[in-house]
Amino acid sequence: MVKVNIENGTYLFKLEDILKEKKISINKLMRDTNTDFKVLKRMMTGELIRFDIYVMARLCDYLNCTITDIIEYIS
Repeated sequence: MVKVNIENGTYLFKLEDILKEKKISINKLMRDTNTDFKVLKRMMTGELIRFDIYVMARLCDYLNCTITDIIEYIS
């Protein structure tokens, strides 16, 4: 899990933990969800500035999880 502190709270980026738990490589996730490697890498490192709701929907469907399982905001 990667924590990113911002002005009003903290974002927790948990994609890497999910992939480890499910034993899925970033390359497999990239191919199976048709998602750009750079976007996935940014989600894993906390360098994501914006996210696409369509990408999030694909990831949630593929990983059988919710958005808050991948990215969580704590005020």
